[in-house]
Amino acid sequence: MEKNILPFDISSLVADLRQIVENARCNVAVKANYELTMMYWHIGERINRDVLDNKRAAYGMEIVSEVATQLQMLFGSKGFELRNVRRMLQFASQYPNEEIVSALATQLTWSHFLEVFPLADQLKRDFYITMASTELWSTKRLRKEIDSMLYERTAIASKPDALIKHELMDLRDNKRLSPDLVFKSPYFLEFTGLKGMYSERDLEDSLVANLEQFVLELGKGFTFVERQKRMIIDGEDFYLDLLFYHRRLHRLIAIDLKLGRFKAQYKGQMELYLRWLEQNEMEPGEETPLGLLLCTEGGEEQIELLQLDKSGIKVAQYVTELPPREILIQQIQKSLALAKSKWELEEKEEDSL
Repeated sequence: MEKNILPFDISSLVADLRQIVENARCNVAVKANYELTMMYWHIGERINRDVLDNKRAAYGMEIVSEVATQLQMLFGSKGFELRNVRRMLQFASQYPNEEIVSALATQLTWSHFLEVFPLADQLKRDFYITMASTELWSTKRLRKEIDSMLYERTAIASKPDALIKHELMDLRDNKRLSPDLVFKSPYFLEFTGLKGMYSERDLEDSLVANLEQFVLELGKGFTFVERQKRMIIDGEDFYLDLLFYHRRLHRLIAIDLKLGRFKAQYKGQMELYLRWLEQNEMEPGEETPLGLLLCTEGGEEQIELLQLDKSGIKVAQYVTELPPREILIQQIQKSLALAKSKWELEEKEEDSL
């Protein structure tokens, strides 16, 4: 039997129909995820309100157990196990605002929320959920960022709680991203494979060779522009190690790599680069460029005295060899506690004036 010869090629038609079907399936999955997440929130809120927040709270857990059993009898065990029902209560307790939950549920799944429930600090939970929603992280990516202590490493974590809440709210409600939600310290550059003694050029070569991993560590929004950016000033050649552009901040980001401890003269050098970029590379509508000095050690007192933030310069440490996790956690927590104490001291001094 001969195959019918069609009067025209239907391959483009089939391709369009395939796209229609795949889009519809995707929309159905998104809607289903949203409804599931909101159902869990409503169940948790209803139980909390009716059982745990009144006089029956003394034996509330017994009631919760019986409720879980009844739900399983009605709808099957999947999703209504006692452990999951307790998570629903936790969900509604940690996120009591239905409007905020509804907005987050359009971007995140129930699995995303499960990742942050174990975190004791509400601000930390809000940070990860807000960033995951804004940057469309997968559950795997969210888990990775929590494990890497992204919150503790991000510049915003050192600020007073009220400022952290304000910046997270501004990001969530107005889509405004502050630089303190972008920059962090330390940066984990173990993917370079560098150990022991190496030069700044070795580090630069390794970062460019592993550019995809470097951009992932820098964070979403960074776009590579150029290495060894040449600037001619007073007839002399100056070279910036790495130049990036951040799409969300609408700024050029100048990165200079340094071995060893931060030195005060690095400020003048970076300021020169930033002013040149502002004059020669900045496009209409962009914000002024920012600088990032990556050093193996900080030098906190010099950084504080030089007031680098006022010059649009960030200083961060980097590591190419990760120490044991316990030591790394201690180092990060110690640095964060020190930064927090400085903010608190400044607040007290302002209040006394």
